[in-house]
Amino acid sequence: MIDEDRIGAGALSADGVAADVVLAEVRQLRAGDRPTHGGRLFAYVYDPAVPGLDELAAAAHRESAHVNGLDPTAFPSLLAMENALVAAAGRVLGGGPGTTAPDVVGSVTSGGTESLILAVKAARDAHPEQVAPRIVVPASAHAAFAKAAHYLRVALDVVPVSPDTLRPDPAAMAAAIRPETVLVACSAPSYAHGVVDPVAEIAAAAARAGVRCHVDACFGGWTLPYLRRLGEPVPPFDFAVPGVTSISVDLHKYAYAPKGVSVLLHRDATLRAPQYFAYADWPGYTMINPVIASTRSGGPIAAAYATLRHLGDVGYLALAERTRDAVVGLAAAVRGVDGLRLMAEPESTVVCFTATEGGPDLFVLVDELTARGWYTQPQLSYAGLPASVHLTVTAAVAPRVAEFGPDLADAVAAARAAGPVRLPADLAALAGALTPDALTPELVAGLAAGLGLGAEPVEGSGPDGGSTAAPLPERMALVNTLLDAAPPALRERLLVEFVGLLQRPAW
Repeated sequence: MIDEDRIGAGALSADGVAADVVLAEVRQLRAGDRPTHGGRLFAYVYDPAVPGLDELAAAAHRESAHVNGLDPTAFPSLLAMENALVAAAGRVLGGGPGTTAPDVVGSVTSGGTESLILAVKAARDAHPEQVAPRIVVPASAHAAFAKAAHYLRVALDVVPVSPDTLRPDPAAMAAAIRPETVLVACSAPSYAHGVVDPVAEIAAAAARAGVRCHVDACFGGWTLPYLRRLGEPVPPFDFAVPGVTSISVDLHKYAYAPKGVSVLLHRDATLRAPQYFAYADWPGYTMINPVIASTRSGGPIAAAYATLRHLGDVGYLALAERTRDAVVGLAAAVRGVDGLRLMAEPESTVVCFTATEGGPDLFVLVDELTARGWYTQPQLSYAGLPASVHLTVTAAVAPRVAEFGPDLADAVAAARAAGPVRLPADLAALAGALTPDALTPELVAGLAAGLGLGAEPVEGSGPDGGSTAAPLPERMALVNTLLDAAPPALRERLLVEFVGLLQRPAW
């Protein structure tokens, strides 16, 4: 039972709370989350549906939760597990003894964003003579590259992608390389659409210019080699490609480890060296960090190690096969519904679709799917590319495929009957004319209220009878329609303001 005597506010109680009550509170809070298992959430989580795997990973996490990765000489167990994870990732991605990239080295990071920031840092710091370094990325590259450029004060040169292939033109990527360019990046596969960029051609162009080439394989790169072994036509993308100097891959995605564990690989130790940060000019211990964090819990690394050891190569091949079969089934379901079309023929672990002319309002369709227990990810229109619906497909989806098709058809019919979302005239006018700098707190509050984003916390909704941030509306079509009508810079500012309304302490 939840504590009825609320003393103080937030997580810090006056006298402490019994363990069973705390766990009950956590479970109550978790009850409002999207389902992380069961194959109905097509974003954010990766579920292999392997019995006992969660328990194994949790036990391994518990064994090393208090181990600190700051000093590998104090905790050699963590060093050994990190090296084992790097070796595994290197092997899967075309490196190691007996390959054309025998000297691959790497680091374990907290996730794909940290891996990409470090790849950019290593490339930037390898050229201290460049006072205004630049990186070249396709428009479909993960937003973490923009984050890295922002944090590291590196200019970002964005190359458009074809509306037909959803890939960048290698010639355009080559033409974007300047004397100040320190890194060229590509995706295998891209997050939004799940297609593999022309890595070989892009890496060759980078090599001719004497520039590093990073392959962002964070999203589905772990699975691509297994899909190739299953006979799928996966294009070359890994260290077997000359000119590829670094690759990032997330183990908390298709290696099915708990969050957050990613690996950043470099072709050799010389390329990795600028990634490190060292500092001795102070009276404390000499700091040496291969990644952004200093103190790091060993829990996620141990959980990833246990996951890989337990599943093994054969296990990952079987999971890739189940995932591929699920992708094939979901894509067939989309093709079978009038008014929808695939953005691209699936070639990895993504099914992405949009509406045809006269088709349903996609944002209404997403709400209708949510109402039927399917949690998909809407993607806004961008630079001539239409709004779309993204499905991240995992092995757990395979048993659900037969259910999805009829529900999709039913949801499309309901979305057609409901009709498209019409923004109120004042909101439509604001989306077309408002600039980010013109947003005031009063205007944001008015917009939030008009969209159903309540500005006040809900009393009595917290686990101890206190208040929590106001919930999002059950249907998000109006919010997504407004964001879709706004240019990217305004979208960014609106989202910052809206999320800021939600992220407030429960006093």
